[in-house]
Amino acid sequence: MIRIILASLVVAFSVSLAKAADDDKTVFPASGVETGRLTIYSTTDLVAMKPLIEDFQKSSPGITINYIEYLTNELNSLASEACRKGEPLGDLLLSSSVDQLVKLANDGCATAHRSPETARVAEWANWRDEVFGFTYEPAVFVYNNRLVPANEVPRTHVELADLLRERLDYYRGRVGTYDIRLSGIGYLLAFNDARQTTTVFGRLLESMARAAAVARCCTGEIIEEVAKGNLYIGYNMLGSYAYEAALRHPQLRIVVPRDYTLVLSRGALIPKAAKQAELGAQFLDFLLSERGQAIARSNAFYFTETGGLPPDVDGPQNMKESGIAQPIRIGPALLAVQDRAQRQQFIDDWSQSLIELNSPDWTRE
Repeated sequence: MIRIILASLVVAFSVSLAKAADDDKTVFPASGVETGRLTIYSTTDLVAMKPLIEDFQKSSPGITINYIEYLTNELNSLASEACRKGEPLGDLLLSSSVDQLVKLANDGCATAHRSPETARVAEWANWRDEVFGFTYEPAVFVYNNRLVPANEVPRTHVELADLLRERLDYYRGRVGTYDIRLSGIGYLLAFNDARQTTTVFGRLLESMARAAAVARCCTGEIIEEVAKGNLYIGYNMLGSYAYEAALRHPQLRIVVPRDYTLVLSRGALIPKAAKQAELGAQFLDFLLSERGQAIARSNAFYFTETGGLPPDVDGPQNMKESGIAQPIRIGPALLAVQDRAQRQQFIDDWSQSLIELNSPDWTRE
C-alpha cells in the first residue's frame, strides 16, 4: 500500500511539473525558414531574457526558441532526474542558483564547451568550462520611499538590523525576504551571508524574526509587495529585478549595501544529453559575447562588474573598485552549499530563528 501511495505521489508530481512546463512555455518562432529549434529551461523571468532572445534571433533568423520557466528548486529536481535516467532536458539550462548547476556538473550532467567567447569569462565565473556565469547581479536592499523615511534608510546590514530593533512596531510584518525552504537563490544568498560574518548574519536574522519578517519564494513577489506598500523593505533582492521594477514604480528605491554586497552571476549549463547541444552552445556564446553583454546591460540585467551603477541606485560609483563586491565564485566551494546534511541543518536553523520564533501576534494576516 505504501509503495502504491508513493508511486501515486511521484506520478502526481510529474504531472504537475509537466503542466507547469506547458503553462510557462513561450515560443519565439524563427523569423525565416526554420533550420533548428532550441529549447531553454530557465529560472530567469521572461521579461529579462526576452530582449536577449530576440536579439539572438536577428543574427540567427532560422532558430525557433522554446523558453520554459521554473522555480530554481523545481528545475534542479527535473534536471537531476533527467540526468539520472540519461534523458535530455532541453539544450541549455539557465539558473540563478549556480550552486545547483555546479552540483549537476559535478554529477556528470554537463557538456563542456570552449570557444573564444568562453575564454573571455572571468575566472570566478567559469567552472571546468561546464558552468558559466553570464550576469553580474548584486544582492540589494529595496524600499518604498513613501513609507521609509529618508533618515531611516539602511545602508549596511548592521544598520538594517538596528533599524528593525529600534522601530520594531513600525516595521513589524513589513520586511520581506526569501523563504529559503522554497527558493534556491534565497538559500544560496543566505548561506553566503552567514559565511561573510556569522555575527552580523545572526544579529540580522534575530532582528528580522522579532520584526516578523515575511518570507516569500521569489524576488518579483517581494518587490511588487514593496511597490504596493504592503511591505516597506525587501532584503537580498536581485539587483536586476529590483532595477527593472524601479523603472516601473517610482516609489521604489535601491541600496547597494556599503559593508559588503554579495554578487551573483546567473549560470548557464549545456546538459550532457542535449539533443541540440550545438544550438545551446551557440546561444551561450551569444550571452557571453560583447553584443550579448551590451544587450544585457541596457535591457535586461543592468549591472556590470567594471561599470558604474545604473541611475538612481544608492551605492558606490564602482562596486569593484570600492571593494564591497563579494562575487559568489562558481566552483567546487559551492558543493558544500549543496551538501544535503549541511543544507538541511542550515535551513532548520534558519526556520527556527526566523519562522518558528515569531510570536503569533506578530504575524500579519
